Amino acid sequence: MEAVSYTAQWTAAARALETERDDALFSDPYARAVAGEVGFKLLERYASPVTVAYLALRTAYLDQVLLNSLEAHDIDQVVFVAAGMDTRPYRLSWGRKVSVFELDRSALLDVKSELLADAELAEGLTRTTVGVDLAGSWQSALLDAGFSTEARTLWIVEGLLYYLEEGAVRGLLESLARLSGPGALVAGDLISTAALSNPVARPFIKALEEDGAPWLFGTDTPEDLLAECGWSAQEIKQPGEEGSGRWPYLVLPRHVTDVPRNFLFTAALS
Repeated sequence: MEAVSYTAQWTAAARALETERDDALFSDPYARAVAGEVGFKLLERYASPVTVAYLALRTAYLDQVLLNSLEAHDIDQVVFVAAGMDTRPYRLSWGRKVSVFELDRSALLDVKSELLADAELAEGLTRTTVGVDLAGSWQSALLDAGFSTEARTLWIVEGLLYYLEEGAVRGLLESLARLSGPGALVAGDLISTAALSNPVARPFIKALEEDGAPWLFGTDTPEDLLAECGWSAQEIKQPGEEGSGRWPYLVLPRHVTDVPRNFLFTAALS
Protein backbone atom coordinates (compact mmCIF):
# COMPACT_ATOMS: atom_id res chain seq x y z
CA MET A 1 0.00 0.00 0.00
CA GLU A 2 1.05 3.62 -0.48
CA ALA A 3 2.41 5.44 2.56
CA VAL A 4 -0.73 7.49 3.16
CA SER A 5 -2.81 4.30 3.25
CA TYR A 6 -1.06 3.02 6.36
CA THR A 7 -2.79 5.71 8.40
CA ALA A 8 -5.91 3.54 8.00
CA GLN A 9 -4.24 0.73 9.91
CA TRP A 10 -3.15 2.79 12.89
CA THR A 11 -6.65 4.25 13.22
CA ALA A 12 -7.93 0.66 13.16
CA ALA A 13 -5.50 -0.14 15.97
CA ALA A 14 -6.96 2.73 17.96
CA ARG A 15 -10.45 1.29 17.38
CA ALA A 16 -9.25 -2.05 18.67
CA LEU A 17 -7.97 -0.46 21.88
CA GLU A 18 -11.28 1.36 22.37
CA THR A 19 -13.25 -1.83 21.80
CA GLU A 20 -11.32 -3.52 24.60
CA ARG A 21 -12.14 -0.82 27.19
CA ASP A 22 -14.77 -1.55 29.83
CA ASP A 23 -16.46 1.74 28.95
CA ALA A 24 -16.04 1.41 25.17
CA LEU A 25 -18.00 3.86 23.03
CA PHE A 26 -18.45 1.22 20.30
CA SER A 27 -17.45 -2.33 19.44
CA ASP A 28 -15.34 -3.20 16.41
CA PRO A 29 -14.53 -6.93 16.52
CA TYR A 30 -12.66 -6.67 13.20
CA ALA A 31 -10.34 -3.82 14.17
CA ARG A 32 -7.41 -5.96 15.27
CA ALA A 33 -7.57 -8.02 12.10
CA VAL A 34 -7.45 -5.02 9.75
CA ALA A 35 -4.92 -3.12 11.88
CA GLY A 36 -2.40 -5.92 11.79
CA GLU A 37 1.05 -5.67 13.31
CA VAL A 38 1.78 -2.59 11.19
CA GLY A 39 -1.17 -0.71 12.63
CA PHE A 40 -0.04 -1.16 16.23
CA LYS A 41 3.55 -0.23 15.44
CA LEU A 42 2.37 2.96 13.78
CA LEU A 43 0.04 3.68 16.68
CA GLU A 44 3.07 3.65 18.98
CA ARG A 45 4.88 6.00 16.59
CA TYR A 46 2.07 8.50 16.01
CA ALA A 47 -0.47 8.40 18.73
CA SER A 48 -0.80 10.37 21.94
CA PRO A 49 -3.56 9.85 24.52
CA VAL A 50 -5.37 12.82 22.96
CA THR A 51 -5.21 11.28 19.48
CA VAL A 52 -6.49 7.90 20.66
CA ALA A 53 -9.34 9.56 22.57
CA TYR A 54 -10.25 11.65 19.54
CA LEU A 55 -10.32 8.67 17.16
CA ALA A 56 -12.72 6.90 19.52
CA LEU A 57 -15.05 9.90 19.62
CA ARG A 58 -14.90 10.35 15.85
CA THR A 59 -15.79 6.73 15.26
CA ALA A 60 -18.70 6.84 17.70
CA TYR A 61 -19.96 10.14 16.28
CA LEU A 62 -20.00 8.92 12.70
CA ASP A 63 -21.54 5.59 13.75
CA GLN A 64 -24.44 7.53 15.24
CA VAL A 65 -24.77 9.86 12.25
CA LEU A 66 -24.98 6.83 9.97
CA LEU A 67 -27.59 5.01 12.04
CA ASN A 68 -29.67 8.16 12.56
CA SER A 69 -29.56 8.96 8.85
CA LEU A 70 -30.74 5.50 7.88
CA GLU A 71 -33.71 5.82 10.22
CA ALA A 72 -34.66 9.48 9.85
CA HIS A 73 -33.65 10.34 6.28
CA ASP A 74 -34.38 7.14 4.34
CA ILE A 75 -30.83 6.92 3.04
CA ASP A 76 -30.46 4.53 0.09
CA GLN A 77 -26.73 4.87 -0.58
CA VAL A 78 -23.77 5.35 1.70
CA VAL A 79 -20.39 6.27 0.25
CA PHE A 80 -17.31 5.95 2.43
CA VAL A 81 -14.91 8.48 0.93
CA ALA A 82 -11.41 7.27 1.83
CA ALA A 83 -12.91 4.14 3.37
CA GLY A 84 -9.59 2.97 4.75
CA MET A 85 -9.99 0.04 7.13
CA ASP A 86 -13.49 1.07 8.19
CA THR A 87 -15.67 -1.92 9.10
CA ARG A 88 -19.11 -0.35 9.54
CA PRO A 89 -20.71 -2.52 6.80
CA TYR A 90 -19.83 -5.55 8.94
CA ARG A 91 -20.15 -4.41 12.55
CA LEU A 92 -23.28 -2.21 12.57
CA SER A 93 -26.92 -3.26 12.23
CA TRP A 94 -28.15 -1.15 9.32
CA GLY A 95 -31.77 -2.30 9.42
CA ARG A 96 -32.58 -1.71 5.74
CA LYS A 97 -31.41 -2.32 2.19
CA VAL A 98 -28.57 0.03 1.35
CA SER A 99 -25.99 0.24 -1.42
CA VAL A 100 -22.56 0.83 0.08
CA PHE A 101 -19.64 2.19 -1.94
CA GLU A 102 -16.10 2.34 -0.60
CA LEU A 103 -13.68 4.73 -2.28
CA ASP A 104 -9.96 4.43 -1.65
CA ARG A 105 -6.71 3.43 -3.28
CA SER A 106 -6.90 0.08 -5.04
CA ALA A 107 -4.03 -1.52 -3.12
CA LEU A 108 -5.63 -0.69 0.23
CA LEU A 109 -9.03 -2.02 -0.83
CA ASP A 110 -7.44 -5.25 -2.05
CA VAL A 111 -5.64 -5.78 1.27
CA LYS A 112 -8.81 -4.97 3.20
CA SER A 113 -10.86 -7.47 1.19
CA GLU A 114 -8.33 -10.18 1.99
CA LEU A 115 -8.33 -9.36 5.69
CA LEU A 116 -12.15 -9.39 5.85
CA ALA A 117 -12.68 -12.35 3.55
CA ASP A 118 -14.47 -14.36 6.26
CA ALA A 119 -16.57 -11.46 7.59
CA GLU A 120 -20.26 -11.17 6.73
CA LEU A 121 -21.93 -7.98 5.57
CA ALA A 122 -24.87 -6.66 7.56
CA GLU A 123 -28.19 -7.91 6.28
CA GLY A 124 -29.53 -5.97 3.30
CA LEU A 125 -26.24 -4.42 2.21
CA THR A 126 -24.50 -4.57 -1.12
CA ARG A 127 -20.86 -3.42 -1.00
CA THR A 128 -18.91 -2.12 -3.98
CA THR A 129 -15.27 -1.06 -3.79
CA VAL A 130 -13.96 1.60 -6.15
CA GLY A 131 -10.21 2.02 -6.44
CA VAL A 132 -9.36 5.70 -7.00
CA ASP A 133 -7.03 8.54 -6.04
CA LEU A 134 -9.28 11.01 -4.24
CA ALA A 135 -6.85 13.85 -4.91
CA GLY A 136 -7.45 13.31 -8.64
CA SER A 137 -10.38 12.30 -10.85
CA TRP A 138 -12.66 9.66 -9.33
CA GLN A 139 -16.24 10.68 -10.16
CA SER A 140 -16.59 8.61 -13.35
CA ALA A 141 -15.31 5.50 -11.61
CA LEU A 142 -17.98 5.85 -8.92
CA LEU A 143 -20.74 6.33 -11.50
CA ASP A 144 -19.49 3.36 -13.51
CA ALA A 145 -19.66 1.25 -10.35
CA GLY A 146 -23.42 1.82 -10.11
CA PHE A 147 -23.72 4.94 -7.96
CA SER A 148 -27.03 6.74 -8.57
CA THR A 149 -27.19 10.52 -8.58
CA GLU A 150 -30.91 10.30 -7.81
CA ALA A 151 -30.84 8.04 -4.75
CA ARG A 152 -30.69 9.65 -1.32
CA THR A 153 -27.05 9.53 -0.27
CA LEU A 154 -24.95 9.85 2.87
CA TRP A 155 -21.28 10.61 2.29
CA ILE A 156 -18.84 9.76 5.11
CA VAL A 157 -15.57 11.68 4.77
CA GLU A 158 -13.56 10.44 7.74
CA GLY A 159 -9.93 11.27 8.40
CA LEU A 160 -9.26 12.58 4.90
CA LEU A 161 -9.62 16.31 4.39
CA TYR A 162 -6.55 17.43 6.32
CA TYR A 163 -4.34 15.27 4.07
CA LEU A 164 -5.38 17.26 0.98
CA GLU A 165 -4.44 20.70 -0.33
CA GLU A 166 -7.17 23.32 0.06
CA GLY A 167 -8.04 23.25 -3.64
CA ALA A 168 -8.49 19.49 -3.53
CA VAL A 169 -10.64 19.75 -0.37
CA ARG A 170 -12.94 22.24 -2.02
CA GLY A 171 -13.02 20.27 -5.25
CA LEU A 172 -13.94 17.09 -3.39
CA LEU A 173 -16.76 18.66 -1.38
CA GLU A 174 -18.10 20.37 -4.51
CA SER A 175 -18.03 17.06 -6.38
CA LEU A 176 -20.00 15.38 -3.61
CA ALA A 177 -22.62 18.13 -3.91
CA ARG A 178 -22.81 17.83 -7.70
CA LEU A 179 -23.28 14.07 -7.52
CA SER A 180 -25.97 14.31 -4.82
CA GLY A 181 -29.72 14.31 -5.16
CA PRO A 182 -32.28 15.86 -2.80
CA GLY A 183 -31.89 14.89 0.83
CA ALA A 184 -28.18 14.12 0.64
CA LEU A 185 -25.98 14.44 3.72
CA VAL A 186 -22.24 14.58 4.30
CA ALA A 187 -20.47 13.89 7.59
CA GLY A 188 -16.83 13.88 8.55
CA ASP A 189 -14.11 15.78 10.35
CA LEU A 190 -11.80 18.76 9.92
CA ILE A 191 -9.03 20.44 11.88
CA SER A 192 -8.31 24.09 12.61
CA THR A 193 -5.42 25.97 11.04
CA ALA A 194 -3.63 26.11 14.39
CA ALA A 195 -3.62 22.31 14.53
CA LEU A 196 -1.14 22.31 11.66
CA SER A 197 1.44 24.28 13.64
CA ASN A 198 0.67 23.35 17.24
CA PRO A 199 4.02 22.85 19.04
CA VAL A 200 2.57 20.11 21.26
CA ALA A 201 1.51 18.11 18.20
CA ARG A 202 4.69 18.84 16.24
CA PRO A 203 6.32 15.41 16.82
CA PHE A 204 3.17 13.70 15.54
CA ILE A 205 2.89 16.00 12.51
CA LYS A 206 6.59 15.61 11.74
CA ALA A 207 6.30 11.81 11.89
CA LEU A 208 3.44 11.92 9.38
CA GLU A 209 5.55 14.12 7.10
CA GLU A 210 8.50 11.75 7.34
CA ASP A 211 6.26 8.82 6.47
CA GLY A 212 4.80 10.51 3.39
CA ALA A 213 1.40 11.42 4.82
CA PRO A 214 1.61 15.11 5.83
CA TRP A 215 -1.27 17.20 7.09
CA LEU A 216 -1.92 19.99 4.58
CA PHE A 217 -5.22 21.73 5.33
CA GLY A 218 -7.14 23.23 8.22
CA THR A 219 -9.95 25.75 8.61
CA ASP A 220 -11.25 27.85 11.49
CA THR A 221 -14.65 28.31 9.84
CA PRO A 222 -15.93 24.87 8.81
CA GLU A 223 -19.45 26.22 8.36
CA ASP A 224 -18.22 28.69 5.73
CA LEU A 225 -16.14 26.07 3.94
CA LEU A 226 -19.09 23.72 3.69
CA ALA A 227 -21.45 26.47 2.55
CA GLU A 228 -19.04 27.60 -0.17
CA CYS A 229 -18.89 24.03 -1.45
CA GLY A 230 -22.65 23.43 -1.61
CA TRP A 231 -23.44 22.14 1.87
CA SER A 232 -25.38 23.62 4.78
CA ALA A 233 -23.94 22.68 8.18
CA GLN A 234 -26.45 20.99 10.46
CA GLU A 235 -24.00 20.29 13.26
CA ILE A 236 -20.42 21.27 14.08
CA LYS A 237 -18.98 19.81 17.28
CA GLN A 238 -15.66 19.83 19.03
CA PRO A 239 -14.75 16.77 21.09
CA GLY A 240 -15.93 17.36 24.62
CA GLU A 241 -18.81 19.64 23.73
CA GLU A 242 -22.24 18.55 24.92
CA GLY A 243 -23.34 15.29 23.38
CA SER A 244 -20.00 14.43 21.79
CA GLY A 245 -19.07 11.66 24.24
CA ARG A 246 -16.22 10.90 26.61
CA TRP A 247 -13.46 13.55 26.50
CA PRO A 248 -11.14 14.19 29.49
CA TYR A 249 -9.52 17.36 28.14
CA LEU A 250 -10.27 21.07 28.29
CA VAL A 251 -12.60 22.38 25.56
CA LEU A 252 -12.15 26.03 24.60
CA PRO A 253 -15.06 27.93 23.03
CA ARG A 254 -14.87 28.77 19.35
CA HIS A 255 -14.34 32.51 19.91
CA VAL A 256 -10.91 31.80 21.43
CA THR A 257 -8.55 32.12 18.48
CA ASP A 258 -5.36 30.30 17.43
CA VAL A 259 -6.35 27.06 19.17
CA PRO A 260 -5.74 23.59 17.72
CA ARG A 261 -9.15 21.99 17.29
CA ASN A 262 -10.91 19.03 15.75
CA PHE A 263 -14.35 19.52 14.25
CA LEU A 264 -16.95 16.80 13.72
CA PHE A 265 -19.59 17.86 11.22
CA THR A 266 -22.82 16.88 9.54
CA ALA A 267 -24.21 18.93 6.64
CA ALA A 268 -27.11 18.75 4.21
CA LEU A 269 -27.10 19.54 0.51
CA SER A 270 -27.80 23.23 0.09
